[in-house]
Formats: sequence, structure tokens, C-alpha cells
Amino acid sequence: MGGAGPPGKLALVSTFVTPALTALSQFSLEGRRALITGASRGIGRTLAEGLGAAGARVALGARSGDELKAVAEGIREAGGTAATVLLDVSDAASCGRAVRAAAEALGGLDVLVNNAGMEQVCPSLDVDEGLWDRILDTNLKGAFFCAQAAARIMRDAGGGGAVVNVCSLTSEVGIPTAVPYGSSKSGLLGMTRALAVEWAPLGIRVNGIAPGYFRTDLTEVFYRDAAWQQAMLAKIPAGRFGQLDDLVGATVFLCSPAAAYVTGQCLFIDGGFMASI
Repeated sequence: MGGAGPPGKLALVSTFVTPALTALSQFSLEGRRALITGASRGIGRTLAEGLGAAGARVALGARSGDELKAVAEGIREAGGTAATVLLDVSDAASCGRAVRAAAEALGGLDVLVNNAGMEQVCPSLDVDEGLWDRILDTNLKGAFFCAQAAARIMRDAGGGGAVVNVCSLTSEVGIPTAVPYGSSKSGLLGMTRALAVEWAPLGIRVNGIAPGYFRTDLTEVFYRDAAWQQAMLAKIPAGRFGQLDDLVGATVFLCSPAAAYVTGQCLFIDGGFMASI
């Protein structure tokens, strides 16, 4: 009797704990099936690992099968479930095949993270048609056709879903020598908003994240310049460049039930850069 404690106190503890547990469960991706494009390295790899850690079963898409296998093995060793699909996002047919293969491997598809992208710094007066097409086909066309294929599967399953597009500061800010890239990422933000409006009746939410200054293979060329680093750090209120793990929480949120009423939005993950200009 004495070890049971006062009944009133037990009731108070129960009332306090339950709402917290309920709130936390809204951020779980347990049972969700997610495809992440460009998942062999950098941001894509980090997001794939993050979604896997949050409970999602993940499919990893990229052109390099060997690199994908290494990422998938790491997710499995951490207790997650991971499959791999070969994907060339510059080819619309490849996008469709890869999305369907991911859904088959996972038993369905609830989440798509459009991360695959490329950049090549070039003065605008020197940009040729080939460079323009490579960047736009990878960053914008590929994202659309992956989203289209995923949305068809989500629609036919009747359960809705979530698409997260990896946008950029250049979705809103002009960056010299990055005109094709900025054009593709501005287009991706516009696409995010348009698809969010069109697909909302299907229960499919479409949002974006926009990383600020993060050091990756894609942006390494900038970080080799010490003067550039110093100048950029002076513009970031947080006083540091982003770490890849900084992108995981926002992405998990946008893919989770916690964001059930969030669509057509883009979260800038930039240490306050956009707020300061």
C-alpha cells in the first residue's frame, strides 16, 4: 500500500506525461517510406540517414551504385531499413523508373526528398547551352519528374504524402557566377508553391528547405578561398557555416505528421542570413 503512493499524485503524473508523448510522436516517421535523391553523399546522404533514424524506411537514389550501397549499409547497421535505386535525374524516364522501383522495394511511397543537384561556377557571359541544360535538367526538370511520379503513386494509394524540395539561398537571392544554378533553384521554389496548391486536395504536401552556406562537394570551390570565407561569415548572424546535421530536423518535421497543415512553404536554414539582408 505504502509503495503505491497517493492516487491523486499518480493521476497528476499521468496527465502530465501523456501530452508530451503525444506531441513527440507527431515527429516520428515510423512506418513512412521515403525516397531521397542524390543520396550517395553530402546533404542527400545526411538526410537519408536522418530520416532513417527517425523511423522511415528509405530508398536511396543516385547514379553511383557503389556509393549508395555504402550509405545503405550504414543505415542498416544503425538498425534502419534501406534500399537503393539507380537514378539519373536529368532523364525523365529514369526518374519515373527509379521512383517506381523505390515504391516497389519499400512497399509503397509516402515521402520524396528531391535533393539531387549540380552547380558549376561560370560568369554569365560564358555560359553555353550545354551548361545551362545540364544544370536546369538536373536541378529543376529532374525534381519535377520525380515529384510527378511520386505523386501518382501517392494519389493511387489514397493516403497522401509529403514532398520536400531542397532549394537554396539562390531561390531568393542573386549570386554572381551562379546564374543557371540560381535560375534552377528559383524555379524549384516556384514549382514547390504551385504543386502545393495543385496537390493539396490529394493530401500531398509540398514544401522546401533552403540551406544557407554549407560546405559540401558542390560548394567546395567557394570554401577554398579564405577571403570569401571571411566575408561570408561576416554576413551570417549565427557566426558559423552550417553543419549538415542542421538540415535534418527541419526535413523530418516537414515529412512528419507534425507538419500536417504545412504546405507550399520553404524553410531557410541559414543561421539568420536571409533575416539580416
